[in-house]
Amino acid sequence: MAAVLVAALAPALPARAASSDWALNEGGRMRLVVLPADAKGLRQAVLQIEPEPGWITYWREPGDSGVPPAVTVAPSGGFTLGRIDFPVPKRIDAGDLTDIGYDHSVALPLSLSGPPTGKEARLEATAFIGLCKNICIPFQAVLTVDLPANEAADADEARIVADALESLPAKAAPDFAVERHAISADLKRLTLEVSLPKGAKDAQAIVTGPSGYVFFASTSASGAGGKTVIEVPIGRLPKNYAIAGKRWDALVIAGGRAIETVLAFD
Repeated sequence: MAAVLVAALAPALPARAASSDWALNEGGRMRLVVLPADAKGLRQAVLQIEPEPGWITYWREPGDSGVPPAVTVAPSGGFTLGRIDFPVPKRIDAGDLTDIGYDHSVALPLSLSGPPTGKEARLEATAFIGLCKNICIPFQAVLTVDLPANEAADADEARIVADALESLPAKAAPDFAVERHAISADLKRLTLEVSLPKGAKDAQAIVTGPSGYVFFASTSASGAGGKTVIEVPIGRLPKNYAIAGKRWDALVIAGGRAIETVLAFD
């Protein structure tokens, strides 16, 4: 990806139903889709992103270039953003650079708390994403959703949210898990011993370390007891980085499935 950045700010547009209007950009478009609240005011929503053909957008750690998505909720409406989740990404190689993200439409699940259903409310959020083709465009938009007192889930919007949740990596399972992990004394190589789903031959791992650091070059080979060993080279780390007590995350993809797990270093 060329390291050329062109800023783009999309204006706020009127909302309708339980979704915002689309914010448009030459590299794609995005909007919010929001479901009704439960009795405690908890809501599920998504940031729906549709890149134009040939464009990509990014995972929470973008790789060698690009910017990760960010969402900020205006406090004036009484809403709070709990977390952003990310569907399983793919490794995207472009010359000497490797990005991690999506070259297709994607919806990022958002967990919100705020006013319960039965009361009119306005949700206003600022979304910031990166879209890249030959240039990388930081794309920012203010997205607004007016929620009526008698809101009800639209079937299409409910399906968008359900599909987004289904696209998230799963937790470890009896037939698919990281059984053991170890890092070399010089912090240059991470070894994962993984049990793979039946029929899966190869696996890849995307490992996130300190904030802003991601390691994704991986190879796999047969190990003892039918396990698969994935060796992940560790590139640069912060100066004088101490691994003891740290927790990293590992995303392992194999056989059409994906799991995400925490790697704790004692």
